[in-house]
Amino acid sequence: MFVLFTDFGLEGPYSGQVKAVLHQGAPARPVIDLFADAPAFDPRASAYLLAAYSTGFPAGSIFLAVVDPGVGSDRAPVILEADGHSFIGPDNGILDLVARRAEISRYREILWRPDRLSASFHGRDLFAPVAAMLARGDPVNTQDLAGTARPGATWPNDLAEIVYIDCYGNAMTGLRASEVPAQARLTLAGIQIAAARTFSDVPAGKAFWYENANGLVEIAVNGGHAAERLGLAVGTALSY
Repeated sequence: MFVLFTDFGLEGPYSGQVKAVLHQGAPARPVIDLFADAPAFDPRASAYLLAAYSTGFPAGSIFLAVVDPGVGSDRAPVILEADGHSFIGPDNGILDLVARRAEISRYREILWRPDRLSASFHGRDLFAPVAAMLARGDPVNTQDLAGTARPGATWPNDLAEIVYIDCYGNAMTGLRASEVPAQARLTLAGIQIAAARTFSDVPAGKAFWYENANGLVEIAVNGGHAAERLGLAVGTALSY
């Protein structure tokens, strides 16, 4: 399947135009919207989300990971092959955590260019056609990217910041819960928050942190909007 991870949004034309290219190029492949609201213009925060949420997909899945504030610049377009999946996107760090956590990974720079390439929409004009080519088994003109000094290489393995706020107001962090002591108290926005297993384990209106279904530390308020209640936003730092 194709898996879309973008900051394009579902409103407006952008996601639809990318899907149209994928459907035209490989109509038998389903297209899954994983995130259409990844942190806008923020490859760093998006990298931790992508690494956590790209697990569990069948082998051969092709991810379009496009959070690309440098579109049209000299940043390279790349394919990352990682543990049986293909990730296509800009070489701006968004793929770094996936590569870092994979048992087997390989970066290739995309040398192929379409006849028409807009300066500002490589998701539609470059990345989506390459994804369709991979799905069909067509060759793509690439070259290996050697070395480890990729953009994002200096980012921490786990990020002690808010990286996403969902429609309920729950605030995901870039921390894997497996790396945080179960009884740790998180400090953020000037308050301390204890851990709980799930929402019903705390009284209504109480803030807590828990391991979400994809293994990240997440801050929530039982029956409430944690981001509004606690004044959280993408980039809010925390400690424990």
